Parts: sequence; structure tokens; C-alpha cells
Amino acid sequence: MGDPKGFLKTARETPRRRPVDVRITDWREVYEPFAAERTERQAARCMDCGIPFCHNGCPLGNLIPEWNDLVYRGDWAGAADRLHATNNFPEFTGRLCPAPCESACVLGITDSRGNTGEPVTIKQVEVEIIDRAWADGGVVPLVPRTRTGFTVAVVGSGPAGLAAAQQLTRAGHQVTVFERDDAVGGLLRYGIPEFKMEKRHLDRRLAQMEAEGTRFAAGVPVDSKAQLDGFDAVVLAGGARVARDLPVPGRDLSGVYQAMEFLPLANRHGADAPVSAAGKHVVIIGGGDTGADCLGTAHRQGAASVTQLEIMPRPPKARAENQPWPTYPMIFRVSSAHEEGGDRVYAVSTTKFVGDAGGAVRALRLTEVAFEGGRFAPVPGTERELPCDLAFLAMGFTGAERPGLLSDLGVEFDARGNVARDARYQTTVPGVFVAGDMGRGQSLIVWAIAEGRSAASHVDQYLRALPRPALPAPVAPTARPLV
Repeated sequence: MGDPKGFLKTARETPRRRPVDVRITDWREVYEPFAAERTERQAARCMDCGIPFCHNGCPLGNLIPEWNDLVYRGDWAGAADRLHATNNFPEFTGRLCPAPCESACVLGITDSRGNTGEPVTIKQVEVEIIDRAWADGGVVPLVPRTRTGFTVAVVGSGPAGLAAAQQLTRAGHQVTVFERDDAVGGLLRYGIPEFKMEKRHLDRRLAQMEAEGTRFAAGVPVDSKAQLDGFDAVVLAGGARVARDLPVPGRDLSGVYQAMEFLPLANRHGADAPVSAAGKHVVIIGGGDTGADCLGTAHRQGAASVTQLEIMPRPPKARAENQPWPTYPMIFRVSSAHEEGGDRVYAVSTTKFVGDAGGAVRALRLTEVAFEGGRFAPVPGTERELPCDLAFLAMGFTGAERPGLLSDLGVEFDARGNVARDARYQTTVPGVFVAGDMGRGQSLIVWAIAEGRSAASHVDQYLRALPRPALPAPVAPTARPLV
């Protein structure tokens, strides 16, 4: 512990966001630089708790007190080593993770008056460590000294697939990552907007992986088990790509899209995307991160107005009594996209899309709802219309795509519709493993990376017939977040 009184002397501080009127004119990341000395002061707030609950909040088991202390002492290279010991891609998590570790920080305990404390800026320290490591040349390829002769196919190049691939490559196996899109990265590439994570961070990590020996096959959809013949093991990491739909009248009108139809086009083409919000009244159905991504993208494309709808009531600003520390609380948050404009409407449900004579959506009909008898019931007399030229459905995902590879492999599914697996991440088909959202269901990027690392551990054990895993396995398939 570098400074025993650090948390008493220094208030929580995070980097400022670039001015709204500036940042919505480009696609660059929204945050201004954060000086190294400010990061060191923030790291000094870490108390090195006897029981660091931040470890429980993070499925990766990040050594948070250790690298906070190293940053405080100015040992940035040592901090990067500690960071990489548990996390393959801290530049991704430091930008995209909602930081459940901070919700579990002891400094964040709510006081007797209900005021939320100020947890350590764990996420910011993390991203500063890795960005500095890249800038200083400290991130280099880790080429395995020996090769095992075993071959592994990883299907899907999101965070789970990439983590599994890097771990297995470094263990000496020959790994090929298959990606059906024209470029590697999964939703990191075409789902996450540039203003949340510039793709240069992804590209330089992929270059490191290629230098280590991982092979990438982009633009190659794997639709049958025959394409995987010859591999000694397979890791399925295709995500939960089946989006939840909204079966109401008018759903088939033009101008109504799934969020994951819109965001990839925006990532590819920016303001010139074939589906653009420019000059349109946009309605986003769904109040989560994907909806916020649509919101920020619509701002940058020049939408006339943007309204985001959420069926749940507006959450409180502080922890509710049924969500005590150290759980991740459902509280009212303002993301960078929300700061940029638009309206958020809570406790409403869409009942109909209204079309014009040409078959395009012109309005959305909604009603207020109340949770009664275990379901959301419409409140009489509250139905109204919103102007809507473009609607995006951002209501989450229901599971993996079954037609094609999963059907051909003959894997079984669990009660929640995810690919079933045993305690070692192996599916009901021998030699075929599953990691990430495809086996867990829709979750956070830290869980995807943790599962990728864990699945890789069990694949390595399977291939080499080891009595126990030789690679780290931070989470079991049955592990769940603190809720």
C-alpha cells in the first residue's frame, strides 16, 4: 500500500469528456488525456484492503491493489505485467467494461445517510497502464518456445474467442480463428462504435497475436462440422447473436431495424452509412448499452431528434436497499451518448409502428406501463404517438444462432437456450468446447475474456491429457456475477 491516507487526501477523479459540440462532429473517443501524475494520485486512493472485494466484482481476478500500488510508486512496467497476468486485453475492458470491480470497491460503500462513496477509479488506472505500455513498447509478442503439434479451431473472433486463441497459441498449439465478417474482431469490430473504442486498439492487439502465431481466417463462415475436420479441438465462441424482436403491428415497415443491423453499417461507413439517422426522428427501444451506442451514433449522423424508450421505471440515483454493496447496482447513469442529447422515457411499452402510404414508419405508438402480477400492464389513458422516421430495436439477445454449425454439430442446449457444457466448458460433443455468450448468454466483456481464458485452460488439459489444468482458469461455467 503506497499511501495509507491516499483515500482521505484525494477525491475520486476521472478524465473529462471532450466538449459535446466538438465530439459529435467526429468518431474519435470522447475522453481527453489524463496525466500520469493524476493517475498516480488516483491509484494512491486504493486502500489495499485486507479482503479486496474488487476481486469478487471482477471475474478475471485482476490484481487491482497490486497494480494500483505499482502505479503509485511509478513502476508502470511492473503494473502492466500484473495487469496482463490476468487480462489479455485490458485496453478493451478499460474502455468498454462497466466496471463491476468499482461497485465492489470498499470505498464505494454507501454511508448511513444513503450517500454512495467514491470508489477507486480502477477502470481509468487500468486503461492508463495499458496505453502507456503500448506507447513505451512494453507490449510485445510472446512466442511459444515449443510447439505441441495440436491444432485448434476457434469459431468467432469476439473477446471470448480472441482470449481463448491467445492463451492456446502461447501454450504452443496451432490456432486458427474463423470469423464470418470480412474483418476480425466480432462485435469489437462492427458492434462497438468508434467513439467508445477506436479500432486501432483492436488492430494492434491482433498484430501481436499474429506475430505470436495465431492464424486468422476472416470472411469465412463456418456452417458445417465438415469445415472443422482435421482440428484436434474446437472452441465455439460465436456469441449470442439472436436479437430479441418486437412482435407488434407495423414491425415489418421500412425504417424499423435491429440495432445490430444499424451499428455495423455505421462502423463501416460512419456518416455515409446506407441506414443513416441524418435529419430523422429516431426512436431507440431499449435502455441498455446497445441503445446508448445507437444514440451516440445517431447524434454523429445528424439526427433531428432521438428518443430512447425503456420498459423499466427510471432507476434511483443511489443504491436501492435490495442491491447492497458489493453488488453491481441498477442506478441512473449518464453515458457520454446521453450527455450529448436526446430524451429518455421510462416505464413505457411500444404497441404499434404506424406507417405512411409508402410503407415506411412515420410514428410509434406507446403506452405507459406498471408492473403488476408479475408482468407489465398498460396504464389506461396513457397511449400516445411519437414521430418516428427510424426505429432501432436494442432489447438484448436471446441466444446463439442454431441453424448451420450448431445444428450440424449436434450440440445440446440448456434450459436457457445456451449451448450446454460441462464443468470443463466441453459441449455434449467430445473435443468441442464453448466460451462466452454462446454458452453463458448475453453478458459483459470481462466475463467473455474470463470464459475464453478458462475454456483455453481446459482445451489445453484435454489435448495434452494433463491431470490438472496448466493454464489459468479464472471462472467456472456456473459462476455468476455479484447481484
